[in-house]
Amino acid sequence: MPFAVYVLGLAVFAQGTSEFMLSGLLSGIAEDLRVSLGAAGLLTTAFAIGMVIGAPITALAGRTWPRRRALLLFLGVFVAAHLVGAVTSSYAVLLVTRVAGALANAGFWAVALVTALAMVAPHQRARATAVVVGGVTVACVVGVPAGAALGEVWGWRAAFWAVALVSVPAALALWAAVPGGRPDGVAPGSARGELRALARPRLLLTLLVMALVQGATFCTFSYLEPLATRVTGFGSGWMPLVLALFGVGSFAGVTLAGRLADARPDAVVGCGMVALAAGWAALALTAAHPVAVLALVLLQGALAFGTGTTLITRVFHQAPDAPTMAGSFATAAFNVGAAAGPWLGGLALGAGLGFRSPVWVSALLMCGALAGAGVLAGSSGRVRGTLTARRSPVPGR
Repeated sequence: MPFAVYVLGLAVFAQGTSEFMLSGLLSGIAEDLRVSLGAAGLLTTAFAIGMVIGAPITALAGRTWPRRRALLLFLGVFVAAHLVGAVTSSYAVLLVTRVAGALANAGFWAVALVTALAMVAPHQRARATAVVVGGVTVACVVGVPAGAALGEVWGWRAAFWAVALVSVPAALALWAAVPGGRPDGVAPGSARGELRALARPRLLLTLLVMALVQGATFCTFSYLEPLATRVTGFGSGWMPLVLALFGVGSFAGVTLAGRLADARPDAVVGCGMVALAAGWAALALTAAHPVAVLALVLLQGALAFGTGTTLITRVFHQAPDAPTMAGSFATAAFNVGAAAGPWLGGLALGAGLGFRSPVWVSALLMCGALAGAGVLAGSSGRVRGTLTARRSPVPGR
């Protein structure tokens, strides 16, 4: 695996810390800015919306740029947004900085994925994807708990300053390791042609399944802090450990998926989604039991990110003639779920359904994902049957 792929994972670590760290800072932000817990949760939704909008737009805008230049530009905007967010006392300004940071993050993701895949052989694509996505899981293991700890000691603003500082060595490493031109040495194809290739029904259904899986993940993860402290009974000092367990599970899931996804993607996705649906329901039922919560947080992290990584690889497999835009659509689908999940969880909380309600919403979203996967499996069987019939000799000929 080229060293530059690991550098891309390092940069994703810095940005992933920002995307996930609010789950441990919601109460502090709500109190400091005098907004409701649901409004604080919308900061996660705003980031996800920025990712959804930004992924295809920035991919189209930057598809002809030298990739190192594009990566450094997006990372620079991301850092600037966090510096402004760290000093503002306005909820509205903070909301805007989350969207701006997300737009930059989306552009970075779109370029990083296609850059990583262009550097490896076809049989290593799942591993390369796992390395890049693995930066997010390392953020869950190290960055997010560290951000929660900083927020506990020095306030939530300290976590924003930390993200900006961690991005500096990532930028230096990118400058040193990523080639200045296009790694594949090939000019991009027609943007219209790539967009047309992404309109295939099976690919769109795969993207919908991705969105539902990630919606389930983010719905619970965004409100994990109030669930753990107000239902399970953990003190606020336990939150870094709870978040770290989710991150450890995520890293394990991504690592395992990177080794299995090329050979057995159907098994990874099918088993992962069934287990996720059951796991979210189990977490809702056992939320008052600390040992069960810790075990399920670890397990659900592994299942969510292992399944999500495999689905990203499937998108590239289903769109081989749209390499530039496939990553942006996968990023957008991922973050449609990341936006919808916290929003739906906030609606459940706002309706007075209790702190377990976001977890039940996650279970329902996974039921929708399973239904979509069932349609995909059925259509895949019909396609294989049609191809077999076409290839079979005609009797009597």
